[in-house]
Amino acid sequence: MTPVERWQVVQRGWTVSIDAGGTFTDAVARSADGRVLVAKVASTPNDPASALSTAVASLVTQGMPVEDVSVVCHGTTVATNAVLTGNLASVALLTTRGFRDVMGYRQSSRPDVYSLTPRRPSELVERFARVEVDEQITSTGEVLVALSDAEIERAVAKVSSLEVDAIAVCLLFSYVDDSHERRLGEALRAALPDVPVTLSSEVAREFREYPRMATTVINAALRPVIGGYMQRAAAALSKAGLAAPFLVMQSNGGSVPAARADDGAHRLVLSGPAGGVAGLVASAARHGIDDVISLDMGGTSTDVCLVRARRIPYATTQTVNDHVLLAPAVDIHTIGAGGGSIAWTDQTGRLRVGPQSAKADPGPASYLRGGVEPTITDAHVVLGTLGTDGLADDLMLDRDAAAAAVDRVGGVIGMGTEDAAEAILAIGLAHMVRAVRKVSVERGLDPRKFTLVPFGGAGPLHAGLLLRHMGLRSVLVPSWPGLFSADGLLVAGLRLDDAQTVLTTFDEESVPRIAQWFAEAADSAARQLVADGAQESEVTLSASVDCRYVGQGYELNVPLSGWAGCDLAAIPELFHAAHAERYGHANRDEPVEVVTLRIMAVGAYGRTEFAPPTTAQPGGVERATVARRQVRIPGFPAVQMPVYERSLLQRGDLIDGPAIIRQMDSTTVLLADQRAAVDAGGDMLITDGGQS
Repeated sequence: MTPVERWQVVQRGWTVSIDAGGTFTDAVARSADGRVLVAKVASTPNDPASALSTAVASLVTQGMPVEDVSVVCHGTTVATNAVLTGNLASVALLTTRGFRDVMGYRQSSRPDVYSLTPRRPSELVERFARVEVDEQITSTGEVLVALSDAEIERAVAKVSSLEVDAIAVCLLFSYVDDSHERRLGEALRAALPDVPVTLSSEVAREFREYPRMATTVINAALRPVIGGYMQRAAAALSKAGLAAPFLVMQSNGGSVPAARADDGAHRLVLSGPAGGVAGLVASAARHGIDDVISLDMGGTSTDVCLVRARRIPYATTQTVNDHVLLAPAVDIHTIGAGGGSIAWTDQTGRLRVGPQSAKADPGPASYLRGGVEPTITDAHVVLGTLGTDGLADDLMLDRDAAAAAVDRVGGVIGMGTEDAAEAILAIGLAHMVRAVRKVSVERGLDPRKFTLVPFGGAGPLHAGLLLRHMGLRSVLVPSWPGLFSADGLLVAGLRLDDAQTVLTTFDEESVPRIAQWFAEAADSAARQLVADGAQESEVTLSASVDCRYVGQGYELNVPLSGWAGCDLAAIPELFHAAHAERYGHANRDEPVEVVTLRIMAVGAYGRTEFAPPTTAQPGGVERATVARRQVRIPGFPAVQMPVYERSLLQRGDLIDGPAIIRQMDSTTVLLADQRAAVDAGGDMLITDGGQS
C-alpha cells in the first residue's frame, strides 16, 4: 500500500500516539467510532524503544487490533537529552579558511555576565576536527577564492583520517551561493558513503555565522543518534505487529515521517513539549476559549506556553544548552520543576527545589525503586494530596518512604515532616507562578484574562493553587491530563518549514525576486508533503518575512495574510504596524530591509474525537466517591476530603472543593470554594468562588 493510500484510510482505522517523557511513556489509541484506550508505563532512558514496546503491548492487551492501526505518531526526548547531556556523535567540521574558531567564539557573549566563575560552554567540535578549506564566496555571491579539485581531495583525505561518526560542512556565505558546499558534499559522500554528511545550505540557509554553523553541526551530531533510535523504534513497532505509517513530532508542532527524521534531526530537539501545545489549541477551540496558558508538568520539568486567539506562538530560533538552532519551534518556556524535582539545601542552609530530578530511575523515594532524595511527588504523598494507589503502571506509593526522604531536608531546615513537605511544594509553586508570569506579565499581558490548562502527570495537582494564587479566569483540566501531550501528537499534521536569507531593501525591484522564491519554495514544500503521504487537497501554506529598518541589528517576523492572494507590496506597512505594536513606535519614512523569507507547509490528515460521556445517573457525584482522607493543602489546615474517581464522573457533574479527583494518569486538587464542572467531552472546568 502506498503512503497516500494509507493516509486515505486513517479515519477508518485506529490512530496511535506515543509520547516518551523522562519519567513515563504515554500512549493513546483511538478508533474512528470514538473508542479510546490509554497506557502509561515507566520510561526506559537507557533504551527508549523498549518503553514503546511496553506501551503498545498494553494497548493490545486492552483490545487494540494492530492490523487496523492506520498511523502511529511519536513524541520523543531523545534529541533533547542528547544535546543536553552532550551524548552526541563525533563530528568533523569543514569551513572556510580563517573561520574554524567561530565555534569557539560563538556570539562573543557570556551566558551569565554577573557570574564571578563563568562556565565555558562545551565545544560541539574539538578544534583538531575543524578542517579549513581554501575557498571563499562573498556576501554578493562573487567567488573570491575558487575551490579547486586538489583542495577537495586534501579536505576529504583529512576528514577520512579523523574517523568521525558524522560530517558538517558550513562555508562562508553558502546561503547565497552553495556551489562550493555541494561539490564538497558530493566528494565526501562518495568517499565516505556510510558517514552522514550535513551541508549548511540544506539545513540553514540563513545568515549569522555562529547560529548557522551550530545548527549544521548539531544536525550532523544528532543524525546517527536519531537515525539509530528511529530504526530501533520502527523495529519495536513492527515486532508488535504495527505496519502503519510512523511519524515523529518536530519542535515546530508538526510531524515528519520517521524514515527521514534524521535528515532534519535538529528539528526534533523540542519534539516532546510540542505535542501538548498542538492539543492545547484544539482543546481551546472545542470549548470556545481564545486565550489559554498551558502548564505541562511531567516528572522532570514544566513547560509553559501562552496562546492568544488560538494561534500557536513560534520562535524562529531556539537555544538549547547554550547552542543556538536556526529552526522554528513552538515558543515554550521551560523550568526545572517537575514531579521528580529533588528538594535540597544549599551551602547557606536554604531549601531549594530542582532543577535536579530523580527521573524514572530511580524515581522519587515513594516509588521504592532505590530513590532516597525528597521530591515534589514525595511532598504530595506526605501531605495526602497524592494517594498511594490507583496510579499508572500499577504503581504503589509508600508514604513512609516519602516521609523519610522529606525528613532528610526537614532536619537541616529545622522543620517537621509535614511542614517541610509544605515548604517544598511552596517553592515548587513559586517556580510555576514565576514561569506563568514570564510568558504573560513580562510580555505586557494579564494572566487573569487567560484560562489555565494544566496537564502532564503533575500539572492538575497544582491547578487549584495556581487558580487561587494568580487570580486566573478559570482552569480547564483535560479528560486525560497525564496523556494530553500524547493525544496532541495527532492534532497537528505533517509540517515542513523553509527559510532563505535575502538581505534586500524593499522596493519595486525586490518584489519579483521575493515572489519567485515564495513560489518555488511553496511548490517544493507541497510536493514533499504529498510524497510524505498528505493528500494534495489538504496541504495549506503560509508565509512570513523577517524585516527591520535599514541599520537595525535585529528583525521582526511579519506574517503575510493569506497565501494565494498575498500582497507583497504590503510588507512595509505590515512591518511598521508590527514594530509599533512591539516597541510602541514606527518610522514610516525609513526604508525597510527584508532579511529572511519563510514558508510553512502543513498537510492535515484529521483525527477522531473522544466519545462524550454518558448522561449523568441519579445519585449525583456520590457514585464517584471512593474514599475520604486527611489532606493538607499548602497554606491551609489539614481537613478530611472526599476522593472522587474521575472515571466514574458523568457529564454535568459538579464537584465542590475541597476535594481530590484521582485518575490513572493524574490527580486534580480543588481548594475550598472551588468548583469543577464536567462537560460533554469529559473535561473539567474549574472556577474559584474564593478569589478576592
